[in-house]
Amino acid sequence: MKIGHPADKPLPAPAAGAPAAPSADAAKASAGVPAGAAAATVDPSATVALSSTASTLLASGSGGEFDAEKVGRIAGQIADGSFKVNPEAIADKLIANAQELLSKVKG
Repeated sequence: MKIGHPADKPLPAPAAGAPAAPSADAAKASAGVPAGAAAATVDPSATVALSSTASTLLASGSGGEFDAEKVGRIAGQIADGSFKVNPEAIADKLIANAQELLSKVKG
């Protein structure tokens, strides 16, 4: 399953009788941005505030390492039908990750 950026996916055609969505240039024009202006043009007064959860996630970093050999072994097991899912291990990891995240947010 491929998960892409929403801009990579085509927009659905409007239903008959429904008004068409404005083009990007029309949207920029209505926002006071001249047609053809660079997308990086930003109102200097624009501000962004991150939640404490988002800040915690950003501060913790990815921390994960990619193990190509393990991925290859699992892919082989899936391909030959011998891969066994361990639901208890999955549940334990989910609970541990949630507890870790909550402890970082609270304190």
